[in-house]
Amino acid sequence: MTFLAIDIGNTRLKWAQYDAPHPRARLLAHGAEFLENIDKLGDGPWAALPEPTHMLGCQVAGDALKRRTEEQMELWSVDPLWVVARSEEAGLRNGYEHPTRLGTDRWVAMIGARHRVLRRDGPRPMVVVMVGTAVTVEAVDTEGTFLGGLILPGHGIMLRALESGTAGLHVPTGEVRTFPTNTSDALTSGGTYAIAGAVERMVQHLQQHCGEEPACIMTGGAGWKMAPHMTRPFELVDNLIFDGLLEMAHARFGC
Repeated sequence: MTFLAIDIGNTRLKWAQYDAPHPRARLLAHGAEFLENIDKLGDGPWAALPEPTHMLGCQVAGDALKRRTEEQMELWSVDPLWVVARSEEAGLRNGYEHPTRLGTDRWVAMIGARHRVLRRDGPRPMVVVMVGTAVTVEAVDTEGTFLGGLILPGHGIMLRALESGTAGLHVPTGEVRTFPTNTSDALTSGGTYAIAGAVERMVQHLQQHCGEEPACIMTGGAGWKMAPHMTRPFELVDNLIFDGLLEMAHARFGC
């Protein structure tokens, strides 16, 4: 019995195969492809994999990419299943105004973070941050209810917006400085502190709401860039979405 987890983001498809659909499953293989290379998966890295018994995927990049991924899975007989946010699943309640409109990556990451915090600390409020093409900052209370979250542009989008809206502003990436003295450092520092400020504000809101300091979990391809500049202690988790997919698969498939 094997389980295939797939995460289709805005720039890459990441996949991982485990020996069971279970949070304590052993990782057998994993990889990542840029979205333009999805059509190479079936004849490439997936060709040597054992046929998965179950599959569960998370995608935010649109139905066309989902269909291309399913075409690469035709070498197996497994039924592709894709996450849609629900009102409640795997111990997390969805407080979004329209629950099914919540981004699946946000929903899955919160489920992974919730169980991670429960195993380590027991019931505790938490702030979950994903730093990628976009940045999301989520608040979950002690009882496991998603209260709401923020969405803001990632570093790349911020820089491109400034370049397109400001004449002559085309500079290389700079460094994060306390007091930037050149344009490159000013842009990089401004984007970094904007994200850090949004996270700090959400932590303050959640602490006031719940009466205790929340656990803070950070993930995403650019999380390592942000972690050194946060004002609160954060746990940086590489594959939080895969953690969430394993929790959901365990709940759905009962393995």
